[in-house]
Amino acid sequence: MLTRRQWMLAAGTLAASGTLASASEGAETENASAKNEVQFSRTFPVKYDVDVFIAGGGPAGTAAAVAARKQGVSVFLAEAQSCLGGMGTAALVPVFMQMSDGVNFLCGGFGQTVVDALKKERLLKGPATDIEALKRVYDALLKEAGVDFTFCTTFCETIVSDGRIDCVICVAPSGMFAVRAKVYIDCTGNGDLAVRAGAKFEKGNAEGRLMPGTLCSVWSGIDWEKWKKAPRPQGVVQPQGFRIKQAIADGVFSVPDEHFCGAFEFGGDLGGANIGHAFNVDGTDERSVTDALITGRRSMREFTRYFNEYLEGFENAQMIQTGSLMGIRETRRITGDYVLSLKDYRERAVFEDEIGRYSYPIDIHPLDPTSEGYAQHRKEFDETFRYKKGESYGIPYRTLTPAGFENLLTAGRCISSDHYVHGSVRVMPGCYITGQAAGIAAARAIAEKTSVHEINVKALQTALKDFGAFLPNC
Repeated sequence: MLTRRQWMLAAGTLAASGTLASASEGAETENASAKNEVQFSRTFPVKYDVDVFIAGGGPAGTAAAVAARKQGVSVFLAEAQSCLGGMGTAALVPVFMQMSDGVNFLCGGFGQTVVDALKKERLLKGPATDIEALKRVYDALLKEAGVDFTFCTTFCETIVSDGRIDCVICVAPSGMFAVRAKVYIDCTGNGDLAVRAGAKFEKGNAEGRLMPGTLCSVWSGIDWEKWKKAPRPQGVVQPQGFRIKQAIADGVFSVPDEHFCGAFEFGGDLGGANIGHAFNVDGTDERSVTDALITGRRSMREFTRYFNEYLEGFENAQMIQTGSLMGIRETRRITGDYVLSLKDYRERAVFEDEIGRYSYPIDIHPLDPTSEGYAQHRKEFDETFRYKKGESYGIPYRTLTPAGFENLLTAGRCISSDHYVHGSVRVMPGCYITGQAAGIAAARAIAEKTSVHEINVKALQTALKDFGAFLPNC
């Protein structure tokens, strides 16, 4: 149990920063009332006392959980949604980005395990991901590894002393409770756990602007064979920008956005669509996300008209579902012991503390719906930042270790990088690479009884290679 004094100290910190602490026993102080703030104190039960706590069960969190558990440590993972997988499941992102550099399979280890399991589990036979099968795969992998996890469980606060996280507070249908662990891994995407602990971070580009999000969707009634045979401009494979300028000129779209990411075949007449952008959405602001979800759902009527009237094979397409989670590409990047940079990307960098390599092009979606912004994006993605076959960049372990905390790691899109490299490493295969490294690093820190900053990196790399990671330089 947390002592009253511990919680009062934490609550005082929260009130000072303008954050509402939790429930009953306390009373408003006169000062807090004057500032329109409420201060509470409460004692919470420690519901889980484990070696490793993981906030978030997206691709990074699932990889971290399985990897840590395979090292013999106990793990509890809290996932806010009703399924594991994050963007690839709840947000309905229909495809993985590249897992290979054209020669090497870069997300070996957990990524290979997922691919192999998905081949056996999938029921839909199209080239896009069978999202329901992916949910089942994640469920099974965590269960088989012996990971303890619950859905509908949201991390909400940390209690920190002297650079160590003492425990975290979660909220679930059963109420609020504490989790005590030896090492904590932030896989929230937004870096929520690290930020609540007081970690430094950067957000967006130099002006603080964020990439737009997308509300992905599922469609039926698509004649894929007709679409594949339809005449189109040279090089067009997906309905990516196909006749979209004409539709914009005809007034089909309320936002003149030429960047159509694509529709992908699930199987039969079904397709998953990564279409439209929610410009200026901030995934760390619930009001911003609410407005983006409403706008995204409303835009599906426009896309229905576009599909039906402008694309061959899509004349009878009907939207049947949008994601329960907004597709967010960018929020916070937690500042670690090293910031992976555009210079590293350009130089195909190699690091002594490398925990993986990756090669997805820098994919920064235009911040505004302009023809100039879209043209710049295509040039960067297709030419400027495109690697040749067999090329990749290293990801150093130090990008996973937030500065100033002895027992905190990050994985997934919130790792320490600049705005540019974030545009590459943020996707699901990149999350597998950093997630499994964070899980094994947490186990190493526990075994060595040391800070996450001081673990034996060679031992970490050996364990990662034993797990299946691609580490050609170690």
